[in-house]
Amino acid sequence: MAQARVKERSARKESLFGERFAIFAECLLTGVWIAVACLGVVTYPAAFAAGARHLRRRTTHQVSGSRQFVADFRAAVRGGWAVGLAGWAAAAAVWVDVLAVRAGLPGGPFVGAVGILALIGLAVALLRAAALWTPDSTWRALLADAGRRTVLDPAGSFLVVCGLAVVSLSAVFVAPLAVPVLGAVAAAALAVEERHRRR
Repeated sequence: MAQARVKERSARKESLFGERFAIFAECLLTGVWIAVACLGVVTYPAAFAAGARHLRRRTTHQVSGSRQFVADFRAAVRGGWAVGLAGWAAAAAVWVDVLAVRAGLPGGPFVGAVGILALIGLAVALLRAAALWTPDSTWRALLADAGRRTVLDPAGSFLVVCGLAVVSLSAVFVAPLAVPVLGAVAAAALAVEERHRRR
């Protein structure tokens, strides 16, 4: 009887390991899907929204695959392209700030630092909004709520920033590795939102 219990425990541990590894592998695959969906330049919010929704379904043991990802991406891109365009405009404004810093304009370093911090905050809010996206939600409402959570939940926002840092470092050291790691960023945003919901 004791041996049966030991075997049962070891089988549980293996299945738990297998389940966690499967989720990790799914994150990497989702990263590839997100990267392909981002090729439209302004489609990155919709890509992350579809990726996060796919991972949410997988972690709750619902059926999800490439067809569901594509359907979610199509639904998210309807309003998400404008969000993507606004994000590129914000990045361009920060680039102008960086150029002002390099040119040695008075107050340039302060303005540049504020611009970079604001851009990081916008990226975190966007990822947090994408993590909660559903086909019946609007991007405006999602971003407004995510902006508040970004400020009021600094620990969660810091975790998302760490995920973005991992992608950036991956791109610097081994560029192809940055593609699958995008799925881990979507998973991090999803986990942060789940953590915030349970508080």
